[in-house]
Amino acid sequence: MRIGIIGKGAIASYVVNALAVTPDVHLAARLLRQPQADAVTHVAELPPVDLLVDCAGHAGLTAHGAAALDAGIDVLTLSLGALADAELYARLEAAARDGGARLHLASGAIGALDALRAGRVGGLGTVRYSGTKPPQGWRGSPAEEVMDLGAVDAPTAHFTGSAREAALRYPKNANVAAAVALAGIGFDETEVKLIADPGAPGNIHRIEAEGAFGTLDFTITGTSLPDNPRSSALAAMSAIAAIAQARAPIRFL
Repeated sequence: MRIGIIGKGAIASYVVNALAVTPDVHLAARLLRQPQADAVTHVAELPPVDLLVDCAGHAGLTAHGAAALDAGIDVLTLSLGALADAELYARLEAAARDGGARLHLASGAIGALDALRAGRVGGLGTVRYSGTKPPQGWRGSPAEEVMDLGAVDAPTAHFTGSAREAALRYPKNANVAAAVALAGIGFDETEVKLIADPGAPGNIHRIEAEGAFGTLDFTITGTSLPDNPRSSALAAMSAIAAIAQARAPIRFL
């Protein structure tokens, strides 16, 4: 299986290193913003690849996703928050149809998405997502506009709204909210709360849902990649798991 990678950050490095020890899979190309000896800058310059893995955030999917799909290349993305942009969503969907390709959504830093997808069949009522991080985990985000992160001494919400609002306002922090929305009742109906908590042992993601299936309450506390405290280890692992699923003769759906 020939893999292309968009990006060169901590998650991209994790994926590249994992691919190096995965049988029958090899890195065929890197797609980067700046030209390098071992990379290209446009989809049209890619050698043949079976799957293009987007590890470059919203900008990577926006810049290259539609071109790859239109060229018939399947894309796996971790940048689910980018799909809150209705125009981009429509452009990617049209490109996938035109190119006969698929945009695969990695589960990222959260779980229980399979239960949400199944529950949606019978009808979901309410879906709530809360994301809690230590105050320093919100540095560089809009949280700094509404609170002094250095002075937070108790769990404090700095955002309450829809998953669409969260994904658009927090492009580096709300991919999980977007994943929950896409698996469940959509960007506009999914309720989101983002919290700074000095006592948080890590990044805590919680999903609460109810529907004809019953009720769901799922919580996970994630750790970060050693190379980047802002990158989820589980998100990087989910990309490798998705690649394995794409190759497996027996697989989960």
